[in-house]
This record gives sequence, structure tokens and C-alpha cells, in this order.
Amino acid sequence: MNHNNTLHLIILQPTDVLFFRDGRPMEGSLAGHTAAWPLPNVINHAFHAALHRAGLSNVHLHRHGKSGEYSDDRDRKFGCLTTAGPFPLMLLNGEPPPDQQKLYLPRPLDTEVNTPQKGLRGGEEYGLPRASSTPGTEEKPTLTVTHLPVDGNWRATSSLPQPLLYPVANQRPPTKETSPKKWISSQAYQSYLNNSATQLESNDSLSDSEIAELESTIGIAIDPATGTTGHGETEGKLYIANYLRLRENFRMAVFAQAIDKEAGDLIHALFKDEPQSIIVGGQQRLCTAQRKNAPQPLPLPIGLNKKEDFNRLNDGKYAVKWILLSPAIWPEIPENQSESIKYHPGGWLPNWVCPETGHVLLKAGDTDRKPGERRDDWRKRVRELPTIRARLVAALVPKPLVVTGWALPNDVDRPEGGAKSTHLAVPAGAVYYFEADSAEDAVALAHALNWHGETAGTSIKNRRSTLLGEKGFGLGVCGTWQFHRTNGSDHHKSAINNNPERKP
Repeated sequence: MNHNNTLHLIILQPTDVLFFRDGRPMEGSLAGHTAAWPLPNVINHAFHAALHRAGLSNVHLHRHGKSGEYSDDRDRKFGCLTTAGPFPLMLLNGEPPPDQQKLYLPRPLDTEVNTPQKGLRGGEEYGLPRASSTPGTEEKPTLTVTHLPVDGNWRATSSLPQPLLYPVANQRPPTKETSPKKWISSQAYQSYLNNSATQLESNDSLSDSEIAELESTIGIAIDPATGTTGHGETEGKLYIANYLRLRENFRMAVFAQAIDKEAGDLIHALFKDEPQSIIVGGQQRLCTAQRKNAPQPLPLPIGLNKKEDFNRLNDGKYAVKWILLSPAIWPEIPENQSESIKYHPGGWLPNWVCPETGHVLLKAGDTDRKPGERRDDWRKRVRELPTIRARLVAALVPKPLVVTGWALPNDVDRPEGGAKSTHLAVPAGAVYYFEADSAEDAVALAHALNWHGETAGTSIKNRRSTLLGEKGFGLGVCGTWQFHRTNGSDHHKSAINNNPERKP
């Protein structure tokens, strides 16, 4: 998505409940995974199907295939479609102009939303930094950084997985309670990137139930071959299905672009300037889609990207952290000596990080393909660029998301249909901690990892997921970090802030 004038904001309003089925079974007491917030690939597939139903003609045809093996037949359409989202969008006054809406993102895993207790300011009960407040005003909840890397020789004394150097510790006392506020506004996210403690307005942090309700129903199984029930394999079978019902003032926001070589702007041709109906998810559930030009800059948090933004550690390294705004998939890569491909375990570890040393394998400099540049020349030029001098030192990663789905039969590559391939994705909110060798390397790393690259948030440049990046996986944003400081301890590193205006 590098063309600012062709990036669209699509606002989806469900006409009823939504149903999202993946490849997991729905039998007996198993409801599958049918009512979670939809993954990015679900919305991308909905747009792709809508383009096919629209019957657009004179579009560019692509070859089908994968892993470098493609057929000679060009029978695939709409390969230019790229999307980002969906993100929860709150309409503050019932209308969707940019100044009357709030976009929400998954809360970073290294933070907690603290509700002040009587006599204490937000975060003070845990000995954490507090946000400033005006005397005589009511204390507000705060978004506080609670998890930090801990310095030490942990490789020799723990089971820390390679290539990590430091564990990430929670500064709060142990508790079984978890914050129900799983979403924060883009404005609160931006403040989090710029400061360690952020005061929140009442609608800056939300739980799942404040965005959508979960509804469950029991149904009778139907034989797909005959369309009947109560006979054969379906006799006496029931199923449970969960549905998602958005709150009245919430919508789903999606950024989309599809510039066809021959037909031009396909998104504008599909949605035009009037509300359109589009099928989203399973059971032919409808949403009303309204297209708008994407606001500039985009209403997503802008990552740190200047030399003075990043904390300098005592050993001279610069601290950069990367937080996922959307899930990412990094598959296991088998070794292929003939093509000089080394083995990579994937999973929680990005494929662009060396699994032995933790060094970042991304290139510094201009990696964009120039107009008219041949593909082979472009790849050769990028290979000759220097790598960014930085390494992964710590990570805060939750349990993986299962990414799968259910495909209908087609004559090209899936004649019988069925469950799609299953992938394990790192969820949005995961945090990766890096040490850059210099301030210049910290900036280069931020430019390579921020979703907006070197821009001021006007376009989506980087999708750091190995798989499904075009469907919205792998968006991230950069901040900075410091080591956990233990009271009375002098042997832990501390961060030296080069920016006098930043409050650690």
C-alpha cells in the first residue's frame, strides 16, 4: 500500500450477528472458534469474494501456485488486493466523521490498565511511575508499563530459549487477576509509545464485551450431500454455534487497496460512493460497507523513528521494542543447501531473526523496488545492502492463535473443499525487545519494522509476517524500553535517556 490516493477506509456495519468458522470441529459440545474478533484473513477473503461476485471485467490474470512453483495458466484474479484490519471503530455521536470516532487496537502485552484505589494514584499501589494529574481533579485509570527485561547472565542459569538473553519480568506482585480491558484506543496507544504511564479517558480502554456480545444457539446437523436432517450420519446430531453481535455504536474498520494493472482501482469500482452489501464470514451473514478515502495520516499509532527517541543503555546499545498491531505467522523453514537456505524454527521467532545469534537479518537502506526495475536486478541490489546491526534480546509472547478456515470446492486446486492448512500465529500485542549497535541502526530498525516505514503514517509500508502479509498480518509499531530496576541493586543496567523531554 504505497499509493496514498488509492488507499480506502471501508467501514463495515453488520446487519445481524456474525459467524466466523475455522477448521475446528463443531460437534456435540464443541462450538469451534466461531465468535472471536475476526482475523485479518477473514475480511480479506470477504473482499476477494465480493470482487468475484461483482463481475468486474478486463482485469489482470495471475498464475496460481505457491512456494515458487507456478502453473503456466493465468486464471487467478485480484492478486493485487491488500487489506489491513479489521479494527473496532467506535462512533462517538452516531456519525462516522474522523473527529467523531475512535479506533481500537489490542492492548500491548507489557502493559496493564490500572484503576486507582482510594488514596492512591494509578499504578502507585505497585510502586510504578504514575501519570501526572491536576490537583482537585478525579483520578483516572492509567495505562502503565508493567513488564521489563531483566539484565543478567540468564543464558547460563535458566532455560531461556535461544537466542534470547534476558527474561521479561512483571513489576507487579503476583496475582491471579487479569485486566479485562483488552483494547485501547489509538490515541492511548500513541501516548503509551511516548511515555511509560498514560492517563486514560473512560472510553480509551475497553473489554471484549463492551465492543460485542456473544450469542449461542443450538442447531440440528444437516447432511451437506442431501440437505436433509435426521437420517444417516446426521441422525440425532446437534451442534452449538457462537455468534458475534457488535454493539450499536461499533463498526469494523478495514483499510484496503487493489490497483489492477488493467482495470485500475478495484476497491472504488466495487464499493463506489454508496453503501453496498457484502457477505462477511459464514452462513451468508451481511454487512453494509461504506467506502471513504483513508484519512491522512492513517488513524493508527505512529512508531518512534528518530535518534533521540530511543533509550541508550549503559553498554552503548540503543533500546528498540516492536509491538504487533496484528497477528504474525512465521513458519518453520526447512534447510535447502542447493538454494543456500538455512533451517529456521519459526513459531514465535521471526524468520528475519537469526535463530542462533538473534541478529536481525533485515537490510538497511532503500529496499523498495523502483519503477521499471527488473525483479532479478532488484533482488540483487537488496542482497548487497548491509544488514541492520541489531539483535533480539527478549520477547513477551502469549499463546498462539490458530489460523485456519474452511474452503468450498473449486476446480483449480481444491476439488473436494474442506479445512484449510492450519498455522499458528503470534497474537497482536506481543512485544519483541532489540538492542541496536548505534542510534543510526535503531532508526534503521524502526524504519524496517514500523508499519508506516519512513513515512509520517500516510501509507502502509511494512508487513513483517512471512505468511499472509497481504491480508493484514504482521503490522507493528516501535517504541523504546529500559531494564527492570531492582531496589538496592547496582549491577543491573539502567537506561540513559538522550531526550530530555522524555520521561522514563
